[in-house]
Amino acid sequence: MIRNLAQAFLFLSVAAPFYPAAAATPPQASADAAIPPKTYLGFDRNFYPGDDALPMLRKTFSFTGYWLSPPPEEKTSTWLGKRALLIKEGFGFVVLYLGPAQKDLKSESDAAMKGQADGRAAADAAKREGFSSGTVIFLDIEEGGRLPLAYHAYLRAWADTLLASGYQPGVYCSAIGVNEGHGVVITTASDIRTSESPRTIIFWVYNDACPPAPGCATNDARRSPRSSGFPYASVWQFAQSPRRKELTPHCASAYARDGNCYAPGDAAHKWFLDLNTANSPDPSNGAK
Repeated sequence: MIRNLAQAFLFLSVAAPFYPAAAATPPQASADAAIPPKTYLGFDRNFYPGDDALPMLRKTFSFTGYWLSPPPEEKTSTWLGKRALLIKEGFGFVVLYLGPAQKDLKSESDAAMKGQADGRAAADAAKREGFSSGTVIFLDIEEGGRLPLAYHAYLRAWADTLLASGYQPGVYCSAIGVNEGHGVVITTASDIRTSESPRTIIFWVYNDACPPAPGCATNDARRSPRSSGFPYASVWQFAQSPRRKELTPHCASAYARDGNCYAPGDAAHKWFLDLNTANSPDPSNGAK
């Protein structure tokens, strides 16, 4: 996926999130809390890798991205019609629908109307693909930093329309801090969570800056989405292909020589991937 963080310069040393001190717990409770939750690896890419790739990819990954709309800069989605086969191969899903560019939202009222239309289109596409009620559809937000008021108007209308159609709204957005000056650092994820707090929105965040990201590491599925720097994330995209050199100098060796990530079984490097970790093998609840 293409990222555009041109709104402000990147604040790469994202501060660790603050957590209030926990109350005292019994020894057994403390021991249980020390056990890391089970997490699952997934991949996403704009183009369907092909039927023949699925058995190899399934050896490493529990879930895959699935585009209901055309991905960025494309006119069609090559994923459509592949849900049943992916379920047969054992994959869960992170279901995606492309959000608008900020420049295309002219006013709050215009944005709200577009959000309603896109929400209906996303719900209709999900139904055609066989995704049942309750499936999480992640709105792909490609731009980072604080969102303008018009984008929040779009997001509210989009989320409410999805909920009315029986689907759960989610967002795919940045958890990379942007320095706005005067000591203010903002991530898109925290901006959305604060602004849309009355709504239950599921967060899939991207933060491929090393650290906290490890590069193309698929040998440690225990990595938690909380490690993204956004503690409310259900899914964390921790590596992108190709790597963004300005964010990844400390984990460059974890990428392939061409700067991409590949599955361990892809010796010929046929399918470059973005890599994710999640709290569920089916973060969109789309395989039911």
